Amino acid sequence: MLSVIVPVFNEAATLPHVLAMVSTALPSVAKEIIIVDDGSSDGTREWLRANFPTGTRCATSLTVGVDGALVFTQEPAIAPVTVRPFYHERNSGKGAALQTGLAEVNGDVIVIQDADLEYDPADWTVMYDLIVRRKVADVVYGSRFYGRPHRSLYFHHYLANRFISLVFNLLYNQTLTDIECCYKMFTREVMSGLRLTCNDFGCEIQLSAQIALAGRWRIYEMGISYFGRTYEEGKKIGWRDGVKAIWYLARFRLFS
Repeated sequence: MLSVIVPVFNEAATLPHVLAMVSTALPSVAKEIIIVDDGSSDGTREWLRANFPTGTRCATSLTVGVDGALVFTQEPAIAPVTVRPFYHERNSGKGAALQTGLAEVNGDVIVIQDADLEYDPADWTVMYDLIVRRKVADVVYGSRFYGRPHRSLYFHHYLANRFISLVFNLLYNQTLTDIECCYKMFTREVMSGLRLTCNDFGCEIQLSAQIALAGRWRIYEMGISYFGRTYEEGKKIGWRDGVKAIWYLARFRLFS
């Protein structure tokens, strides 16, 4: 089973469509979707409670109705999808949401999915194949810098991402091009070796640092599509997170 962790903060406009896309990815693979609402105040929480009034719901696919509510479909030829929502009483950060999600997974393989529409779950096919079918990888990173379709946005974001990845590679002896990318898929064995404590976006650095320092997991990287958002469209990460990332890179290398 594939466990999909979806950390959510104020994504009422996009979350329904993300869940529909996730439900149709890898249709032959059973999936559980763990949604962690991190104290949303834009109606996301109310939408979740309306669509999951008793908590867990199961189907084979999800679609978005004309009223914005989810439509749950049962088809015997398609693997089941189980959705479980969890709620933080206050906003604590993406890292805190990941910690909650990781504590609840049941799958043999885990992947992280942001609740916006910047990433396409169709890219999981190759990632999953490397881990489960070909069995050559324990961890697969997505990269937005391999020539796949991606929206052209802020040049300073591009420079910051490349610089952070460069410093990471120097400190942790890797060759990854996009460690801040949301898409990271890994086995349950890898998950059992993670001890995330960062509540903010530093979780991306901490997760990658622990994987690299373990020295026993096979790490792959592949190009993915990226449909980036502007700040006006809801993008949340800012320059302060980039400065923190540099600090975290040194901290987790020196004081691991």
